[in-house]
Amino acid sequence: MQDLIEQDVLAPNTYQTYRYQYDKNLAPRVAELRLWELTTPRVKDVVKAIRDEVGAATAKTCRSLLSRACGLAVTHGALAVNPVQEITIRQTSKKQPPRALDAAERDQWFELLSQDERAIRADLIDITKFMLATGERIGETLAVTWRDVKWETGEIDCSHQVQSIKGKGLVRRRVKSVAGDRILGLPRWGVEMLEARWVPGTSLDAPIFPDSKCGFRDPHNVQKALRDVRRPVGSERRRQLGGVLRGHRRAAGMTQAEAVAALGWRKTRISLVETGRVKLTAEEAVVLADAYGISKSDRAALLELTELAGLQSLADELAWVTAHVFRKTTATVLERSGQTPGQVADQLGHAQTSTTINDYFGRRRRNPEAAQHLEDALRHVHERDSEPPGVG
Repeated sequence: MQDLIEQDVLAPNTYQTYRYQYDKNLAPRVAELRLWELTTPRVKDVVKAIRDEVGAATAKTCRSLLSRACGLAVTHGALAVNPVQEITIRQTSKKQPPRALDAAERDQWFELLSQDERAIRADLIDITKFMLATGERIGETLAVTWRDVKWETGEIDCSHQVQSIKGKGLVRRRVKSVAGDRILGLPRWGVEMLEARWVPGTSLDAPIFPDSKCGFRDPHNVQKALRDVRRPVGSERRRQLGGVLRGHRRAAGMTQAEAVAALGWRKTRISLVETGRVKLTAEEAVVLADAYGISKSDRAALLELTELAGLQSLADELAWVTAHVFRKTTATVLERSGQTPGQVADQLGHAQTSTTINDYFGRRRRNPEAAQHLEDALRHVHERDSEPPGVG
């Protein structure tokens, strides 16, 4: 497998995923088995157990890893057939349909970002705009350099991604798939955003969205910044309530573990409440007041604070938003503007749109209509954010 990485056939992160899944989920179940014991029923039980205990996505990864290993054994004559070939994995629960930001939610998202100093410092406003303008993945977005901008045509060369690789750190590497190596047209407002960011004298090899040292940013750090923005922990009252409850618990001489044991709650519930990461209901507040022996006067103040902290915030409403939602939003805007599934697949860098158009050729490099659709749908977001403070 290491040879495949060196030949750029297998991505380093894929190897890390396989290594982790083998050590965590496969080795405890199959490491002691001999090859002749790897029958289809035996392997099916292993995969089913992983699905039930961990999840369908993990089970699919483990099935793929087992299939590769058994295929190698067949190649060398150690097995007559691959016992994994006939195994399918079915979801244990109904898959949630994809969700994209509608027009009102897009406005709410940028409002949330503009109100959060952390988001502004993390450059999340322009990063979000760029992802909406292109449909790029977060790693692709952070890999774009000024050299990749085609000013004369208003296009971006999307051929690289930034990855954090164990033992090597942050690496900018070419995308693995042919479909991912593409040129994307920008809506005019996207070009205007880049023009506003450009500083004369900047190296063309510098990233458009750099870190504090002008280098490439780690996608994991940007993902964390996005999580921080949308988490309810942003509510000051919720953090205040958590601090009050922490004080009452300590005054009662209880640890978090002791409180959880006494109440019969999930082991992380007290920690989440005290850090302001979850809502506390009035009923739960009463239970905690009883457990901590809170006085009548303090109890009234606690319940009032609980009510205030429970008010729905903008972060609560947008807690479902992730970086991947921006790609889905771009795809939805294009689809509703009349773009075909093949054109949208080209924009997002997908190898396939469906089995029907799996062998469709000539779709990969350019989609000139996409930029105008994104211009029409999202220009107002850019213009509103570009207004000086106090205007409007």
